[in-house]
Amino acid sequence: MKKLLFIYLLLIGLFVLYIYNYQAKSSVKRAWNDYELVGNMDETYVMVTFMVGIDYWKRALKGFEDAAEALNVSIEYRGATQYDVHEEITVLEQVIAKNPAGIAISTMDPERLNPVIDKAVEAGIPVVMFDADAPESKAYSFLGTDNYKAGVEAAHKIAELLNKKGEVGVITLPHQLNHQERTQGFQDTIFMEYPEMKVVSIKDGRGDPVLSKEMAETMITENPNLAGIFVTEANGGVGVGQTIMKNNLQDSIKIISFDTDKGTLDMIKDGVISASIAQGTWEMGYWSMQFLFHLQHGIFEQNHKNEPLPRYVDTGVTIVTKENVQSYYPQ
Repeated sequence: MKKLLFIYLLLIGLFVLYIYNYQAKSSVKRAWNDYELVGNMDETYVMVTFMVGIDYWKRALKGFEDAAEALNVSIEYRGATQYDVHEEITVLEQVIAKNPAGIAISTMDPERLNPVIDKAVEAGIPVVMFDADAPESKAYSFLGTDNYKAGVEAAHKIAELLNKKGEVGVITLPHQLNHQERTQGFQDTIFMEYPEMKVVSIKDGRGDPVLSKEMAETMITENPNLAGIFVTEANGGVGVGQTIMKNNLQDSIKIISFDTDKGTLDMIKDGVISASIAQGTWEMGYWSMQFLFHLQHGIFEQNHKNEPLPRYVDTGVTIVTKENVQSYYPQ
């Protein structure tokens, strides 16, 4: 009798454990479904840049599109056709007037778009910055390269190529924050770590291949011992490469460029550009979309006890050389 009672109690206990486990799993499943990251196609998120026709934005836009597809929402891509801050302000004003679900912005000026960015946030539109920040604005987050560190990486690479000695120059966009940081990282590293090297010239290429080509010509003429040039963006890198080819200086002047557009990759493959700093542009677009969706739906606050989104996310860099360039071409 006692043995039979023990068996009954054991069976009842196992049944209770089964019911408890089933209920727990159902509860977790319901909680997960409550926060399922799915929107609807009526939600439109907008990416805003400048110089919309250039290759550089393609991977960032692809990341934005991929995240939107996963979240079941719509996107638009808008921007200034030229390197013109007034045009970008106008475009952003037009976007705000349509009251989108969120805006991801890359700005050519760290300050001048602040009033318009703040206007969007104050109107209840989530805004994140990517690629180029406006740190004093009310945007919730910045997703992009640690540009100072990218400049440091460029300095180490050019020092390696030049056996840690020689004169170098920089062609950049001196009024854009991300390029200021790249230039500063490069300068500081050369000054502090390579005593037999010197930055002898810094010029404004305005992100234009023709102007950057002219600036490289001037830099070489003014500095006959120039051994290397760091170009902080891709269009300028191609322009400088054209100057090097025109003057047959491939063996005497090393170029470190930025990004992975086809022109840059082709010049690396041909030995005109020695290396390029590749940014995580797909990651910038993808996580910008994710952050905006979280802000729009309040998911982050619900799941993380009202902690804000991170103000800064480093999307990382890699160095492209002749040895690994093939892997950076679109597959």
